[in-house]
Amino acid sequence: MLYALVKLVAFALMRLLFRLETRDPGWVPAAGPALLVSNHSSVLDPPLIGSVARRRLALLAKAELFRIPAFGALLRRLGARPLRRAGSDPAAMRTALRVLEEGGALLVFPEGTRGPEGVLRPAKAGAGMLAVVSGAPVVPVYVSGSGRAWPKGARFPRPARVTVAFGEPLRFDAKRGGDRREQYEAASRAMMAAIARLKDALEARGAARSGQELHAQIQ
Repeated sequence: MLYALVKLVAFALMRLLFRLETRDPGWVPAAGPALLVSNHSSVLDPPLIGSVARRRLALLAKAELFRIPAFGALLRRLGARPLRRAGSDPAAMRTALRVLEEGGALLVFPEGTRGPEGVLRPAKAGAGMLAVVSGAPVVPVYVSGSGRAWPKGARFPRPARVTVAFGEPLRFDAKRGGDRREQYEAASRAMMAAIARLKDALEARGAARSGQELHAQIQ
């Protein structure tokens, strides 16, 4: 009940403040395990994705957020779990795998932390490990504009158009006899490549839209 209410409020706010658009949310499986992997440019990314995904999402969030009074408790009630970003966090990985094993949908950010708008950075191996070990379908997600709406270091959000695009699920299977670390890293690279394709497609649509608007003005 709480999750549904927060999702409804978040969606209304994101549409009002950032003219939120969504592309292909149907790629998220309606049931069963699903691992959603997204670029990360803003604190807005989790509520943006969560508000348009057609099912409840669990989330790994930086452990520091859970130390904020009341807010940390709210995060837990919404299905978020703490992740220590310094080094590996086996407990968080076990929790994430449990979500997938129980048929849940999990949102992770392979880059690990926020970066500049429109810049995709190398992924950490943790996301690849979750994909390979769980065997869950991996849904790439690209969020465009959130880094302009609320960039890292800014105290308050600002007006900007935001789009959340979902892509066709990927599958990664464990290979016997191979180096597991290399498999995890390869899966993480493939995830970022899929996210990059979504980014390129959105930018191409944006360029085409701008060209049409310019042509209309000339006419």
